[in-house]
Amino acid sequence: MVKSLKACYFKQGDIRPAFTMVELVFVIVILGILAAVAIPRLGASRDDAVIVKGKSQISAIRSGIALQKSKRMLEGTVPFIPTALDTIVAASVDGNRLFNFNDGNTSNILEYPIFSQSNQDGSWVKTAANTYAFRVMGIVHSFFYDANTGIFNCTAGTYCDQLTR
Repeated sequence: MVKSLKACYFKQGDIRPAFTMVELVFVIVILGILAAVAIPRLGASRDDAVIVKGKSQISAIRSGIALQKSKRMLEGTVPFIPTALDTIVAASVDGNRLFNFNDGNTSNILEYPIFSQSNQDGSWVKTAANTYAFRVMGIVHSFFYDANTGIFNCTAGTYCDQLTR
């Protein structure tokens, strides 16, 4: 049986289901409290992400150095430890290929280079021969590659411990 169309409409004086003003205010207050708690945590997570990005890149660089050392030892190439990490001779400008020789992956530290950017958090730049800088929260952290020992380590910066653990 089909109901008539008149039965679908509310008549004047019928109570319609809806939210009361008190319920709406209560929901808005709860959302405000959740936002006040969540926003500071989200802001801190960006800084943490930059540190984690740096840690993973440093690990990749160190692994690339160890891989090149092992490869040279197996080939009998002297010196075993790479003398440089890229072809950039002195301080680099934005867009240079860091940790990569662009020679068909025969002596690259990283298979895919990190391109230098001087004024951005989470970016690398070469400051001198075998010296690099990584920026975290506006603070520059200096890294030095010792071609005699093959060690790539943080030499100055607030977050050196966090980046190299």
